Amino acid sequence: MKILLTLLIPAILMMSSCTPREEKITYPESRKTDTVDEYFGTEVPDPYRWLEDDNSVETAAWVTAQNLVTDAYLATIPFREQISERLTELWNYPRYGVPFKKGGKYFFFKNDGTQNQSVLYIQDSLKGKPRVFLDPNKLSDDGTTSLRNYSVSKDGKYFAYAISKAGSDWNEIYVMETANAVQLTDKLEWVKFSGISWRGNGFYYSRYDKPTGGGELSSKNQYQKVYHHTLGDLQEKDELIYENRNFPLRNYGVSATEDGRFLVLGESESTSGNTLHIKDMSKPKAGFVKVTDGFRFDYSVIHNEGEKFLVLTNDGAPKYRLIEIDLKSPAAENWKNIIPEKEQVLSSAEVAGGRIVCTYMKDAENRGYIHDMNGTLLNEISLPGQGTISGFEGKKDENEAFYAFTSFTSPYTVFLYDLASNRSEVFHQPELDFDASQYESKQVFYTSKDGTRVPMFIVHKNGIKMDGNNPVYLYGYGGFNISLTPSFSVSRLVFLEQGGVFAMPNLRGGGEYGEAWHRAGTKLQKQNVFDDFIAAAEFLINEKYTKPKKIAIAGGSNGGLLVGACMTQRPDLFAVALPAVGVMDMLRFHKFTIGWAWTEDYGSSEDSTQFRYLLGYSPLHNLKPGTCYPATLVTTADHDDRVVPAHSFKFAATLQEHQSCSKPALIRIETKAGHGAGKSLSKMIEEATDIWAFTMHNLGMKPAFK
Repeated sequence: MKILLTLLIPAILMMSSCTPREEKITYPESRKTDTVDEYFGTEVPDPYRWLEDDNSVETAAWVTAQNLVTDAYLATIPFREQISERLTELWNYPRYGVPFKKGGKYFFFKNDGTQNQSVLYIQDSLKGKPRVFLDPNKLSDDGTTSLRNYSVSKDGKYFAYAISKAGSDWNEIYVMETANAVQLTDKLEWVKFSGISWRGNGFYYSRYDKPTGGGELSSKNQYQKVYHHTLGDLQEKDELIYENRNFPLRNYGVSATEDGRFLVLGESESTSGNTLHIKDMSKPKAGFVKVTDGFRFDYSVIHNEGEKFLVLTNDGAPKYRLIEIDLKSPAAENWKNIIPEKEQVLSSAEVAGGRIVCTYMKDAENRGYIHDMNGTLLNEISLPGQGTISGFEGKKDENEAFYAFTSFTSPYTVFLYDLASNRSEVFHQPELDFDASQYESKQVFYTSKDGTRVPMFIVHKNGIKMDGNNPVYLYGYGGFNISLTPSFSVSRLVFLEQGGVFAMPNLRGGGEYGEAWHRAGTKLQKQNVFDDFIAAAEFLINEKYTKPKKIAIAGGSNGGLLVGACMTQRPDLFAVALPAVGVMDMLRFHKFTIGWAWTEDYGSSEDSTQFRYLLGYSPLHNLKPGTCYPATLVTTADHDDRVVPAHSFKFAATLQEHQSCSKPALIRIETKAGHGAGKSLSKMIEEATDIWAFTMHNLGMKPAFK
C-alpha cells in the first residue's frame, strides 16, 4: 500500500498544479508480462492478461490506483459540481411506467423523482388509491439492489420477482402474496437470463449450477437448465424440465401458454436466432416436439388458440411477418401468413381486445397499427409525433390497453388506449424543468464509405450557427439486431442546454431495416459499422455542424467496441472518446460469462479466417505506440458479468502505455454496479456528472448554469 501511495502522490500533485491546458498525468504502473498466444501461426502478445483475474489483490490495487488518478483529474474541472446539481434538478420529477393488469388489479412503477429505484404500486381500479406493493429501495441500504424481472400468477394470488445485487446478471427469485404483500419462504439462486412463467402452483425458470472457484463474475456460463418450482418447496426439490448435456453453450427458457395447455421451449445459441419446441401438457406422456429447426431465424410465440399458434418471425421475411403454425401440421410448407412482410420492419406484435397490435419501424421511427385476428388492417394508432412506442399492455379479451410514447424532446408519456374506438388519452404526463420548444430534432441521410445510405437523428437548440464550431456528442451501437429509435434522456439535456449537438446514426448491424441490415454489420462485414460511424462524423463536419476537435464519440457494450475501433482507426477525427463497458478484446471475449453467445455477430478467433479479421479491428490489439489518441474516459464496473471489466482494464492499460500526447487516457471503474441495468439513480448521476464534465472540458466548452 505504501508503494501504491508513492506512485499516486506525484500524479495527483502534477494534475493539481497545472492549468487545464497543461495537464500532465502520471498513470499508475501497469505490470507487463511476457504472455503470448499463438493463433494459426501468428503470435499475439497479451501483457496485461493478469488483469483478467477479478479476484486478485493486484487487480484490486490497480483498480483503486486508477480510480484515484481519474478522480483527481475530474476534481480539477471547475464546473463538475454544477453539472451534478443540474442533473439532480432535471431528474427530480415523477416518472411512471406503463400499467399492467393481472388478477383484476393494476400494477405500475413510479419514481417520485430522486429515488434510487422505481417503486411498484398496486391499485384495485384505475380510479382506486395506489398503494406501495414492492419497494426495491428497501432491499439494500445504498439502492444497489434492483428488481430485474417479475410475474404475477395467472389467478393473481402470487407475485414472483427476481432481484439483482450490485448490477450482476445473477438473480435471486422470491415470492409474495399479492393480497397482503406477505413474503413467502421461497428463494431461488443462480438464476440468469431467465423468465418466470406460472403454471399450476408454481412457475418455470432457468438457472445454472453454482459457480466454483470464485468465478461467479467471470467464468463461462454453461449448461443452462430449465426447472419448475412449486411454491413452498426448497430449491433442491425443483423439477428438472429440460437440459441438454450435449450442448453446454446454449440457452433454454420455457413459458406456459395463457390457457395452460402448452409449454413453449425456446433454445438459442446466440443473441439472435432460436428453435421452438412445444409440449402438449394435456397428453401426459408427450414430450417436447421441435416445431422449427436451426438457429438462423427468430421465432416468438405471441398467442395461441388451441393448437394454432401466432408466431412472429423473420423466417422467409427479413423484415418480419406474423404467421400461424398449426400443431396438427407444423411443417413450414403449412405455415399460414396472417400479416405478411411489408416494406416497414415489424418490430413487435401483441394480442389485446381480440385484435393484433403491431408496432412497425420506418426509418427507425415507430408506427402503430391494429389488425383483426385474421390480419386485416383496421386502424392506425394516432401518435403525438415521430418517436418510439413501448410497453404495450392489454388483455386479449378487454378493450383497455396502455402504451408509452417518447421522442428526443418528449419524455416518456403513458397513454390509455381504447381498442374498440381507436382512441388514446394521456394517462400520465411527466412535468420537468425542460422547455422542449427551444429544441429541434430532425433526421438526415448520409452516404457511408461503400455508398450505403444511412439515417441519422440530430438534436440541438433552435437556431444554432452552422459555422463548424458546435460541440457534438456522436452516439452509436450497430450490432445484435438492436435498433436505436428516438428516446428521451435526462442526462443528455445537460449537454443540449449548453449548446451541444446530439447525433445518433442508425448503423448497420442494428435492426432498423431488418435482418439484411443486421447481417451487413456482422462477422466479416463488421467494418461496415465502423465505416458508417466514421462517415457520420465526416458528414457533420462537411455540413458545418462541427469539426474534429469538437466531436465526442460514445457508445456502450457493443457500442464501446464501436468507439474503441473508431478511435484506433481514426484518432485524428475525434477529440473525445467515451467507450463504456466495451468489448475490447476481440480474440478472447468468448471465454468469459455469456461471451460465447456473441460469436454469431462477431465470429470467433478459433476460426482462422475470422481470427485475422478480428485482429484487424480489435480495439485492444490496434492501439499503436507513438499515436496521439483522443481524450479518453473508459467506463466500466466491478460487477459487470456481461462484458467483464477485464476488457476495459486491458484496453486502458495499453492506451496509457501508448498515448503519445498529453490528452488524458483515464478509466473510471464503478463499484457495486454492473453492465448498466438496475443501476441506482445516485450512481447514474455520479457517472453522468463525470462523463459530461470530462467531455465538456476536453471539447473546450465553458458551460454556464442558472
